[in-house]
Amino acid sequence: MKKYNHIYLIGIGGIGMSALARWYRHAGFSVSGYDRTPSAVTGALEEEGIPVHFDSNISLIPPVPEDTLVIYTPAVPKEMPEMVYVRSRGYRVIKRSEALEEITASKRCLAVSGTHGKTTTSTMLAHILTVSGEGCTAFLGGISKNYGTNLLLSSNDVIVAEADEFDRSFLRLYPEMAAVTSMDADHLDIYSDLEDLRSTFVRFAQQTGRYLVIKKGLEDRFLRAGMKASVLTYGEGGDFYASDITAGDDGRMEFSLNTPYGRIERCRAGVPGLVNIENATAASALALLHGTDMESIREAISSFRGVSRRFDIRLNIPGHLLIDDYAHHPAEIAATIKSIRQLYPGRKICGIFQPHLYTRTRDFHKEFADSLSLLDSVILLPVYPAREKPIEGVTSDMILELVTTADKKTISREALTGELAGRDTDIVVTFGAGDIDRLVQPLEDLLRTKYA
Repeated sequence: MKKYNHIYLIGIGGIGMSALARWYRHAGFSVSGYDRTPSAVTGALEEEGIPVHFDSNISLIPPVPEDTLVIYTPAVPKEMPEMVYVRSRGYRVIKRSEALEEITASKRCLAVSGTHGKTTTSTMLAHILTVSGEGCTAFLGGISKNYGTNLLLSSNDVIVAEADEFDRSFLRLYPEMAAVTSMDADHLDIYSDLEDLRSTFVRFAQQTGRYLVIKKGLEDRFLRAGMKASVLTYGEGGDFYASDITAGDDGRMEFSLNTPYGRIERCRAGVPGLVNIENATAASALALLHGTDMESIREAISSFRGVSRRFDIRLNIPGHLLIDDYAHHPAEIAATIKSIRQLYPGRKICGIFQPHLYTRTRDFHKEFADSLSLLDSVILLPVYPAREKPIEGVTSDMILELVTTADKKTISREALTGELAGRDTDIVVTFGAGDIDRLVQPLEDLLRTKYA
């Protein structure tokens, strides 16, 4: 690594890529990169002194291959001109997961994996370690609302990493401790089927050294496969579990956290929703096994402010609420809707969903319809393609046709604010992993002006 002076990232605006860009710049490298479109993330990188360009332009790539490491995200097509150029000119070109492997190789890595829940859980774990005074370096899959970044830095050798199953990336990690939060079918453009995905999670777990923390109900598969790490469970009936759960007047949940090391009383979740008690339990389990004291854990659970785009309450005025959520899997959408129902019983929920990827829409359109049918109103945007080319016949209407909610429609992105302007809304929630996030601020401005 030391032989390079320049780090060039293709797809620098991705959440994982931007964290790497920040780390390399902190480590003293010259960092720059390309992304397809400007975003809040690329804007922040530019403000931090990291040049970003948005037109594929080989003249902006550092010119000396021997002095430059190129890192790319698998979301970038192989035929993209900059990718073709660096491969043909002898640059060392590695995936994001390979870069993270090199960074974590000699460190004490605490990794959080799962088809959903990993971003909030890993961010909460990093927050616990920070509150305890020990600190950590953390590569997060979202922007922490406590710290305003997806990268935390520390001089010690502890790294918290989100272990991403996409493209089997997490097989590059060999953590000291790891958590597995969920293993629902997803990324079936990468995995042949659900069994393939789950077997790959087991392979990741077999690379874990000391402790493996698994959501209760998933552990049998791992125990049968044989683990060098000690296996513990979390959730109802597990080694770590929440009890005495109540809702405070402000909607924040209060609970006791039961562990093999004792009971942490009077925990008060800083973010709403039962799912976040589950996330807190997983993060606390890893922290306790790491050696963090119980009082720091209690304090951190209370002061945790969540992650941008994860049950992110953007507007809360009497009678009107706007929530933004990254959920792009049917199970995640259903969990978020159920949490909203619990926190705000009896209120009407209008959900706006932008499907992410044609393959995911094709594979899970029935499950998406089931989840979205939990809403009172459903608005669907066109599929966000990301790295994919269109698949004939695969559209948002595949989902819409199966939604049982009477009030449902598909509209264009451009028509969304006008659609909401003409509706009398109560709770509005936006779902999706594409560019729907760029519509949230206009929606917030609209609703604030309309109802404030």
